[in-house]
Amino acid sequence: MIRSFINARPIRSAAGVLATLGVLLLAGLTLSPTVMAAEGNGRNPMELSVVTLEITAKEYDYFQPWNKPTRSIRKHALVNAGRELVTTAQNLADRTLVRAQKGGRGRWFNAEVKWLDYHANLAVVTVADEGFWTGLQPAPVSEVMPRLAEYEIIRWRDGNLETRRADFSKFTVGDGALSFAPRIQLELNTEISGLGWAEPVTAGGKVLGISVSKGGNVCLVAPWAFIQRILEARRQGKDSALGYFDFVWQQSLNPATLQHLKLEGDPRGAVLIDVPKTAGTDYALKKHDIILEVDGFAVDSDGDIEDPEFGHVMMEGLATRRHFAGDRIPMKILRDGKPLEIQYLLPQAKYSVDLLPMHSFDEEPEYLVAGGFLFQPLTQSYLRGWGDDWRRRAPFRLSYYAGESPTPERPALVILTQVLPDPINIGYQDIRSLVVEKINGRVVRFLADVEEALKAPKDGVHVVEFFRGDNLQRVLLDATQLEAATSRVLKRYGIPAASVIRPPRAAAAKS
Repeated sequence: MIRSFINARPIRSAAGVLATLGVLLLAGLTLSPTVMAAEGNGRNPMELSVVTLEITAKEYDYFQPWNKPTRSIRKHALVNAGRELVTTAQNLADRTLVRAQKGGRGRWFNAEVKWLDYHANLAVVTVADEGFWTGLQPAPVSEVMPRLAEYEIIRWRDGNLETRRADFSKFTVGDGALSFAPRIQLELNTEISGLGWAEPVTAGGKVLGISVSKGGNVCLVAPWAFIQRILEARRQGKDSALGYFDFVWQQSLNPATLQHLKLEGDPRGAVLIDVPKTAGTDYALKKHDIILEVDGFAVDSDGDIEDPEFGHVMMEGLATRRHFAGDRIPMKILRDGKPLEIQYLLPQAKYSVDLLPMHSFDEEPEYLVAGGFLFQPLTQSYLRGWGDDWRRRAPFRLSYYAGESPTPERPALVILTQVLPDPINIGYQDIRSLVVEKINGRVVRFLADVEEALKAPKDGVHVVEFFRGDNLQRVLLDATQLEAATSRVLKRYGIPAASVIRPPRAAAAKS
């Protein structure tokens, strides 16, 4: 599977902006009396459809995993039918309190999250107090995303509804903000600061999507068509889990490669260079297949398809364009020079498919303190402690594993993150960020393995061994003094418990 979508290209044609809300009225759009009254007062009708959410949540410190500070943020939500508020799932993990405010000022109402999907980056919030819904109206939405020259971004700011213009850049396919499951996104160019908090993006008085992130002058927007499809599946009680393509491919640009694979005519299609290590005999694709068509869309030599709504975008977007995990997607391929039609089973996007889980939501970090040695699972959440640029700033010997897949022999990794000074570990205080291979001869895969291994010292000594390649290969600890040393460390550093350990997770290997 390719996670870096670097070949998505801008759409070259762009229609003009939808005229005005008045034009929509002439076209037959009927507004409620409340909306008409808002217009009559010179107010933006969207004031009745956009609310503010305040979320208080735990913000774990993975460098001191026993530390559990809280943080509060504010973001936006759209009023939807059925007294629901639609927003992104970002910042809703480990929440302790959610409140909603209408009109950009005044009273805050207690709210609750009815449903959320981290991979889709969507959540539905509701408010029990009847008074909150008085005067609110579901937002007018568009299920298609027209290619416009300009869009409007709406947000509450200082008690006023601010409307700002943003320029169209392109449609692109990329990872979600909280997931590797690919999806179509609108890329806008804007100098507006502080975006990415589920601000509605509109044109002609209709919501076309909500913002999910902002970096530099680029704002990414989730189209409402994508949002609506997931919400409708939820409403019907269907499984709306997102899928992804679990194979690895490359562009079909090398004439020698295409000749070897017996492709006649012009270069086209995506060449498979790897399939999942767990692929069985029933897996529909094989290494060196050329994917010529996916779900009825022809695949060009760049791995792009021509989407009637979004133009040239990478074929990965078809995994979530019209399908959910578990669907079978028709493909036309070339195998050994022979055309074949297959049914590809779309796997579900799960965080457990990575050796280093991308996220671990709604659960506190695991750790184990033994004689001042701090053991933790190696996860991407831990590596993000080095900031957004963690792939470059984190220790290479740790970030390297972020591109690896779990195997039965190595379903997860445990690291010695740091040593809290104590007489028992004199000389070891500077050790940090080492991947643990064995303790007392027992192979360590999960933190629970560390706990069990420490119950069986050898000749009164604990032997901790690290992966080859690290400068330090092993350390020794006096097993007879370990319990007393651990108690001293917990008291000295204000650590409430020696460990937080969960049952080992099940690994789901991918390519």
